[in-house]
Amino acid sequence: MGAVLETLELTKIYKTSGKGTLAVNKLNLSVQEGEIFGLVGPNGSGKTTTLKIILGLLHPTSGQAKLFGEDARTAMAARERVGFLPEGPYFYDHLRGEEVLGFYADLFGLDGKAKEKRIDQLLERVGMEAARKRVLKEYSRGMVQRIGLAQALLNEPDLVLLDEPTSGLDPIGARDIRELILGLRTEGKTVFLCSHLLDEVQRLCDRVAILHRGNLLEVIETRSLKEPLEEVFVRLVEAQG
Repeated sequence: MGAVLETLELTKIYKTSGKGTLAVNKLNLSVQEGEIFGLVGPNGSGKTTTLKIILGLLHPTSGQAKLFGEDARTAMAARERVGFLPEGPYFYDHLRGEEVLGFYADLFGLDGKAKEKRIDQLLERVGMEAARKRVLKEYSRGMVQRIGLAQALLNEPDLVLLDEPTSGLDPIGARDIRELILGLRTEGKTVFLCSHLLDEVQRLCDRVAILHRGNLLEVIETRSLKEPLEEVFVRLVEAQG
């Protein structure tokens, strides 16, 4: 067991009109191989900024994010071991479900029988086999989310990053996505999950980091909790002021 994902004194300050806004403040996290790790906090707490730095989409003001021991800014080989589902994924809605996966499979260098087999496996896994030939503009939000998760798994990643994976879904859709996430852990994959749904995070995650105004308040092992995570969250935020 080792750290798959780390942040070391990670800090991000956005500068606008000569002023600085602190988004993430000296964040230290260590996500271990094979765990589901949750990052929770209200809007503006720094979750999405942290995720973008991990993905190499933003550069930190100071500090560092690491993927598999390498600096996230330059870790091209390490990024190939990462899958990502953004919040509210967007795809060209004139494409069929199988065509969306085919497009991303091409980007990953899959072709021929290997490409067809992988797409078939993932469509079945996310429950979208019957809708594979329908265009995305006919899909519900939950169906698009399932295709997004399939896209995130195309390259058989060791680390899966999920941003609000069940936000806006109906109860059945949310349950199905949760089951898929738990299945990833069974396969030995590491999951880093950003969410504001505290009850869901408590059910899914092994450990949870609570962010507020860019500051890490605490990292909690969910199995040790004797009360709802929501109560712990509110108490910590109120204590910070």
